[in-house]
Amino acid sequence: MANQQSSILKIQMLGGFSLHWNDREITDSDNRSRKVWLLLAYMICCRNRPVSQSELFSLLWGDDGTVNPVNALKTMFHRVRTMLDGLGDGTGHALIIRRGGSYAWNGDIPVLVDVEEFETLCQAASAQPDEQAQLKLYLEAMELYQGDFLPKLSSESWIVPQSTYFHNLYLRMLRSVLPLLQEQARQSDIVALCDRAILVEPYDEEVYQFLMRAQLALGEQQSVIKTYERMSDLLFANFGIMPADESRAIYREAARTVNERSVNLGLLREQLDEPGSVRGALLCDYDFFRIIYQAEARSVARSGAAVHIALISAVGCESKPLSRRSLDCCMDNLQDVIVGNLRRGDVVARCSVSQYILMLPQANYENSCMVCERIVRAFSRQYPHSPAALSFTVQPLVPHS
Repeated sequence: MANQQSSILKIQMLGGFSLHWNDREITDSDNRSRKVWLLLAYMICCRNRPVSQSELFSLLWGDDGTVNPVNALKTMFHRVRTMLDGLGDGTGHALIIRRGGSYAWNGDIPVLVDVEEFETLCQAASAQPDEQAQLKLYLEAMELYQGDFLPKLSSESWIVPQSTYFHNLYLRMLRSVLPLLQEQARQSDIVALCDRAILVEPYDEEVYQFLMRAQLALGEQQSVIKTYERMSDLLFANFGIMPADESRAIYREAARTVNERSVNLGLLREQLDEPGSVRGALLCDYDFFRIIYQAEARSVARSGAAVHIALISAVGCESKPLSRRSLDCCMDNLQDVIVGNLRRGDVVARCSVSQYILMLPQANYENSCMVCERIVRAFSRQYPHSPAALSFTVQPLVPHS
């Protein structure tokens, strides 16, 4: 034990919970009680002061309490110390000591906690006037951030504000680092950094934009397309929103340059053709619907042909909101009904979490309304027990002058 006290106890709390001393390690992936790890985490975070029994009663059992809290707490500390003995015989009693009616962490044993080192590096980087030295410190800090603070204990009320603080600190640091790397054209570093950041914060569109620009600069057009599609699906599925114009512009740039060398017209036709025999309307993303709409508006300005657009919306009965599960099921079913009841020349796209937009070429207002009524009736016949009610509006396409 004396030799171990001369070494540094390394503690990871970002992205997981583990303690490493010399060549031994214990982690929260071990099959032990959640309360054991909760008590250990609390003692580490409060290691600069003694912790009273009443405070620990509240931590472990809350307002419900327990039959014999003093003995229950002794039992819990026995289990914590037994677990810590996995770092070396006697480690548990060496690290956690009893002081009167309180418990305390032994401050004589040197400890290095990743979350504290992370915060120290962030503060040092922010105060560093030299840009290169600042970037070095930021990158060192980001290596430490393997995920959010104590993720397996994230529902605990005392952990939530700390987790939020460190998560936001990580995002602020990320937004400082990425422009610096971009100025130095360190595209591979940007890709690696963004790939890790997306695991921590999967809904930050700005991070995806940095990632796609770096992939594009590296000539990885297919990666840009996959990144955009993944981001687009996440944003739509969780928030019902479309990617921003800047994201779509990067995506279109990648799509324009996806062929690395000159190709002949025959190969391009093969790429453009729809696979197999396709029936019903053309289903596309809203971004592409806009392009088709704009092309059709130009054509109508020349030909004067009748083209109408329709919006079909799904709401709960009596205009009550649908649960997310019911809405997702309804929209999947409605998509099949719409595509199957339209012509091959018609175009349809989902434009919000609860709406589809249709383009109906060579259809006047009355015919367009009849088409929408047919879709509503077909949906009611196929899904008579659906909690959704459908409504629609029809307007003419306005030609571009």
